[in-house]
Amino acid sequence: MGPQARVEKIAGGFQFTEGPVFSRIGFLLFSDIPAERIVKYDFPPGQPGPGNGELSVFREKSNRANGLTFDHQGRLLTCEGGAGRVTRTEKDGRITVLAERFEGRSLNAPNDLVYAIEGSVYFSDLRPRNAATDPSKIDFSAVYQITRKGEVRIATREPDRPNGVALSPNQLTLYVADSARQQVWAFEIAGDGSLSKGRAVAELKSEAPGAADGLKTDEAGNIYVAGPGGVWVFTATGKRLGTIAVPETPSNCAWGRGFSGLYITARTSIYYIPTK
Repeated sequence: MGPQARVEKIAGGFQFTEGPVFSRIGFLLFSDIPAERIVKYDFPPGQPGPGNGELSVFREKSNRANGLTFDHQGRLLTCEGGAGRVTRTEKDGRITVLAERFEGRSLNAPNDLVYAIEGSVYFSDLRPRNAATDPSKIDFSAVYQITRKGEVRIATREPDRPNGVALSPNQLTLYVADSARQQVWAFEIAGDGSLSKGRAVAELKSEAPGAADGLKTDEAGNIYVAGPGGVWVFTATGKRLGTIAVPETPSNCAWGRGFSGLYITARTSIYYIPTK
């Protein structure tokens, strides 16, 4: 982004926004978690800028939907934190459950997810802090892989509280934000989608409110992490390039059409900044 680029508020009045994802058709979806809604932000043809979109409800009773992404067919994949499951919205509107249990026990609260080009889905599942013991539920937080065959397996338990997940441009590295340790972890991805060589590559130490949350990578491999005070930008090796200051504490971010702009969910609002 250029030195003159400015963050612009394009929509507000929500309860807690998360999970932004831009459709190749040309609209933005995001979650308003407490309101139990997935919201659509449409861009009419010929509109002069991103701040002139039209809001509508894409899905009511979303089960406190959080992270969102699309698969290669353009079907929406959703982390339904309130229902403890990961789902796919079919083209006819039906909901298909992709994951809700592991080894006979229920997931806790799926938080964020990413779709790999080979067909795997990686998602983080967060056990609530101070949760009461429940033998029917998994008693730890983890990142899981849903394989191409639909098998649900643990990808890693190394981050303390795994939150946002993102892939490198070449799909050979999975990044995971650890909101407890204020770090970004990197894992090598094997041919079968399993992870190895986990290591912390970036630190988000700050006195400002907020924690390492949703993250994305750009075409050059740089990492954009919603964190204290704004969106922190790092190289793939963890060198900090700067921070995009946001008026409200951000939760996540997503690229717009052709990497030409970054959409940021931040508490009650949606923000946008143009990029190169």
